[in-house]
Amino acid sequence: MNKIIGITAHVDAGKTTLSERLLFLNGALRKAGRVDHGDTLLDSHYIEKERGITIFSDQALFSYGGDTYTLLDTPGHTDFAAETERCLKVLDFAILVISGVEGIQGHTLALWNVLRQFHIPTAIFVNKMDREGADVEKVFEDIKNRLSKNAFKMCENAAVWTAPTAEFLAERDEILLEKYLIGSAEEEEYLSAAQKLFCAGEIFPVFYGSALNGAGVESFLGAFHLLAQPSVIENKDDDFSAFVYKIRNDGKNRLAFLKILSGTLQVKDKILSRNRDEKVHEMYRFRGNKAVSISRSEAGELCAVTGLSVKCGQYIGKNSGEENWHFRPVLFSRVRCSAAVPVQTLLSYLKILEDEEPMLSVEYDATLNQLRVCLMGTVQMEILKELMETRFGMKIEFEAPEVLYYETITEPVIGSGHFEPLRHYAEVRLLLEPAPAGSGIVFESRCSVDVLDVSYQNLIRTHIYEKVHKGVLTGMPLTDVKVVLLTGRAHLKHTEGGDFREAVYRAIRQGLFKAKCRVLEPIYQFRIACPSECIGRIMSDIQKYCGDFQSPEIAGEEAVITGTAPASEFMQYSTELAEITKGRGHLSMEFGGYVPCHNSEEVIERFHYERERDVENTPDSVFCSHGAGYTVKWNEADAAMHCPLPRMQEVNQKT
Repeated sequence: MNKIIGITAHVDAGKTTLSERLLFLNGALRKAGRVDHGDTLLDSHYIEKERGITIFSDQALFSYGGDTYTLLDTPGHTDFAAETERCLKVLDFAILVISGVEGIQGHTLALWNVLRQFHIPTAIFVNKMDREGADVEKVFEDIKNRLSKNAFKMCENAAVWTAPTAEFLAERDEILLEKYLIGSAEEEEYLSAAQKLFCAGEIFPVFYGSALNGAGVESFLGAFHLLAQPSVIENKDDDFSAFVYKIRNDGKNRLAFLKILSGTLQVKDKILSRNRDEKVHEMYRFRGNKAVSISRSEAGELCAVTGLSVKCGQYIGKNSGEENWHFRPVLFSRVRCSAAVPVQTLLSYLKILEDEEPMLSVEYDATLNQLRVCLMGTVQMEILKELMETRFGMKIEFEAPEVLYYETITEPVIGSGHFEPLRHYAEVRLLLEPAPAGSGIVFESRCSVDVLDVSYQNLIRTHIYEKVHKGVLTGMPLTDVKVVLLTGRAHLKHTEGGDFREAVYRAIRQGLFKAKCRVLEPIYQFRIACPSECIGRIMSDIQKYCGDFQSPEIAGEEAVITGTAPASEFMQYSTELAEITKGRGHLSMEFGGYVPCHNSEEVIERFHYERERDVENTPDSVFCSHGAGYTVKWNEADAAMHCPLPRMQEVNQKT
């Protein structure tokens, strides 16, 4: 059986070291590499070797107990969490590594929440137990309190069930419970229940050891292998579908890394991508940075292919679409380069990096002649500078990062777009509705195929997703909006490629001009551990910075405060906390989503965005009369449209 497992953790918990040790134990490596020596298989990029952190996900293969394991090593630093999240999406099983010394960190909790959202069966390996300060009971209690009450200590010999573990399993399995109560349960029945509960994501075994010296790793793998026995096998005979979890450009080829979700994929197969058929040219399986050419990949396997223009984070095949992600940038920065470098050249290189990391959302403002990228943090900014210089020979600088705001709407509105210069034609009417927080842009069609052919409807869907639509208050990206196609019209003779793009962009923009809009700001979920004598000052600071907090947890001389605060106010608080606590306080923060901005008027004033002057994002429509195109202003366009609104939508609009 093929199993895809991933190791994930907060930075410096020992994730890559554990990966190397597992590969070494199973003969996939002659020697387990060390991060501090720069000789690991899975941190193969020179920047990773220099910095001692994982920046790019990598993979390797090993065999154990008759099964083939594909091991994914993921970035641990929060600045590269977006790539980690895409990798978690393709896992069959996950191993969450926690330092036995530092315990659960803020990013540990964020990773845990994503694993639960994706329903990935997860084992926990508490690492660095050979280090001074490692505390088995303290970490286990922390796991039970902050991660899950369904965590349990796994015996080194998975075939032997201690009394507490036997009781733990019986409480969660009705069939086992009956036999447990009368004392007739066999070892095999405990194992069967543990396998079923683990693969269903209902229990979480906890192991202890040291990846660096190998203590506990072999017994961990044996127990993990026994538990990771899924009853559902992928359907290799079903229609093809896959998820694109990574894109890499190596200078010669553009590689799309896929997990095959169903069916099979072979070299020369044709795949529907971006509304056209594309052919798979080559197919590879990777081990570190080494590629082996293959001709076929089946459901449940990972592969990399050339020839497809698919996007990172996209589903292809029978289940096409895109995922909405938990980890999102909270900063943006303007990019500066030598005046001698044409801006289009700089833009083209940044677009290559955006192809690999879509969260960069590279944008060029022709009016201001500015390039802007979205960022997860300052470490990512430093890495981007290095990549631009080493890959493209271009030195760039970033201006001071600013908080990345978003915009959304508060009430439904209908937007209309018409594009009809001479010998062109397209018209759409779109309903824009507020969508749940964190959902991004969502598309739905309520237009009959008798009114508008399905090929045009698919094209409209593509145009809605293909760009970042600007809001009208600050010019920041639009999010959490459901775009519904109500009706549209094409011309048998005059509709050309790109006509619906123009109509869609104008319809969305026109709807926003009419809509009630609001600014959204990123918030941090924080956890502050501090001396109890400092809690009064710290709570006062949180309120001063427009944050909210729960009642402090006080245990003797130590206190813990959790809550949320605007990123714009709280971003630099760690320095202030260090001064207040004389270095004894610890602040961990994680992205907590986007909420209505606490000082929106101030933000709108600071951006000073003039929506009418943004000619690249016009809300106006173009009509044709007597062989010539003419512009109809956005506030007059509704009456000029050729497509009447369906009656039900008219009623909905009024209500």
